[in-house]
Amino acid sequence: MPGSRTKARKAAADILFEIDLRGNDVTEALETHAEDAEAPLRPYTEELVAGVVTNLDRLDAMIAAALADGWSLSRMPGVDRALARVAAYEIAFGGVDRNIAISEAVALAGQLSTDESPAFLNGLLASL
Repeated sequence: MPGSRTKARKAAADILFEIDLRGNDVTEALETHAEDAEAPLRPYTEELVAGVVTNLDRLDAMIAAALADGWSLSRMPGVDRALARVAAYEIAFGGVDRNIAISEAVALAGQLSTDESPAFLNGLLASL
C-alpha cells in the first residue's frame, strides 16, 4: 500500500500534468482536484505543486541540462515531465534524499507512463 508521501507525489504529478497540458492556473487546478478528490488534498501535495510552480524555470533548466542530446523538455511525455519536476524540486529545494526522490519518481513512472519511462527518468534524475 503506497505511503502518504507517495500518494501526495502522485497527486502533485497529476495536478502539474494538468497545468502543463491545459494551461490551468495553479489555484484553479488545486481547487478542482480538491473538489474531485474523495479526501482533502494532502499538505505535501500542495507544497510540491507550489514549489514546482514557484521554481519552474530553475527546475526546467536543471532538467534540460541533464537531458541527452536530441532531447528537450517539450519532447518528453507530459507525465514524465511532471514526475521529473516533482523529483527535481524535492532534490533541489525539498530536502528529500536524492535516492528517495528518484526511486519514487521511477516507481510512479512505472504505474503512470510508458514502459521506457522508468529507465529514462532514472538516468535523467541521477544526472541532475
